[in-house]
Amino acid sequence: MQTLRASKCGLSTAQLPSSILDVIDALTKAGYEAYIVGGGVRDLILGLNPKDFDAVTNATPAQVKEVFGRRCRIIGRRFELAHVYAGRELIEVATFRAPPKKAVTSASGMILRDNNWGTIEQDFARRDFSINAMYYQPRKGIVLDFCHAIDDIKNKTLRLLGDPTLRFEEDPVRMLRTLRFAAKLNFSIAPEILEIFTPEMTQLLRDISPHRLYDESQKLFTMGHLNRVLPMLIDFDIWRQLFADISPDISTFIERAAINTDQRIQIGKTINPAFFYAVLLWKPFLERCNFYLSKGVVPAEARAQAGLDVLKRQATRTIIPRFAETFIREVWEMQTRLLNPKPQQIQALSTHARFRAGFDFLLLREKSGDDTTQGMGVWWDAYQQMTTDEKERAISQYNRQRAKSRRKTATEDVVETKLVAVEIEPLVNEPEPRSRRERKSRAKPERPVQSASSNGSEIGYDHPILKRKRVKRDLSQVVFGPTQ
Repeated sequence: MQTLRASKCGLSTAQLPSSILDVIDALTKAGYEAYIVGGGVRDLILGLNPKDFDAVTNATPAQVKEVFGRRCRIIGRRFELAHVYAGRELIEVATFRAPPKKAVTSASGMILRDNNWGTIEQDFARRDFSINAMYYQPRKGIVLDFCHAIDDIKNKTLRLLGDPTLRFEEDPVRMLRTLRFAAKLNFSIAPEILEIFTPEMTQLLRDISPHRLYDESQKLFTMGHLNRVLPMLIDFDIWRQLFADISPDISTFIERAAINTDQRIQIGKTINPAFFYAVLLWKPFLERCNFYLSKGVVPAEARAQAGLDVLKRQATRTIIPRFAETFIREVWEMQTRLLNPKPQQIQALSTHARFRAGFDFLLLREKSGDDTTQGMGVWWDAYQQMTTDEKERAISQYNRQRAKSRRKTATEDVVETKLVAVEIEPLVNEPEPRSRRERKSRAKPERPVQSASSNGSEIGYDHPILKRKRVKRDLSQVVFGPTQ
């Protein structure tokens, strides 16, 4: 172990929020050891802006609860932790771990229980990556480095502590963390990890609960380097373990959506991780829609059932929460509404709760070369920048174009029908009548022949009974109404 001066590592208390300092000070005042550990220390040394800070101490979760009282909540079964609330911020406080006295593992070697308390030296040996095993005491201004992690940070190398095979078997999610850190920090993966990172090893992810895999997938989507990590998921055969029916190839649509997500994170905009799931599952959704349409199901029901099928299938890998499923299906449904809106509904549609997500989805499709959008992505983009008067004129123009296209379609259908009729040859070739009287007589339908008597004699058209005139009655002599 080496003790480094915090100032030489580029660390100072001015970089830390008051929440983590309050937690460290309270534990120290109560007589416990307390350090900042993990990604927060690593990111500060690299000059990055950490998303959060974690603390580690020799106090048990129950003792941490005594120090902070109602501000603390103990969570977790497999890995018991204390969550301390400092204003609006949450600080995760872990206790030093020791190797289990009696290993409680699954058949594949995954640790099922890990609540054995120990010393800081034992806790260091239990951590996964060297770059996450630096202990920073801000008030003393020192950093404890047990494994020359500072050298790995300088060399930009991602290295596991201990035997990589054993560490992956203990927790297969470390395979996802390996790719996430390599993409986020732009670090190279150590050769000893690459040797055992095989498709057979990735099968261990099937033992992880779909709920936890969903949480890990969200970290991949929101780390700001999604476009860099997607090819790595395919190369290391992680893709098939996370996504059920999504082919392992990155289409233009998926790539553009990943770049767009990273750009939004870099400029500080919020993102909904479920949006990228909607992008990934779009192609399976369309394929399932076509399946139901081929069976004669009406379009609305086909879309609804296809959405249920695709999300249910994906749940065998990652279980998407109900609220996220609802968001995904609404984004898909908005595509139909935005492609062919009724003119009188355009204004209301632009204020819909899911309009922005549906519009972003539509515009990404259009920019990716999807011809089925019919240019409506650009139309909606321009519509949002217009004034009220300009919007009314745009809607009127859209209504005229819509009517014109409908008439054009109807005309094409009529022409098609005529062309088909021309191709049918008449059964009898009769010359076209020349005079108007002949055409009129040909167009007049023949009257049915009536029978005059039971002996079979027939009445011709020239019979007097058929030529008689109708006599008009004199109604002046007729008494209407009741009579006495």
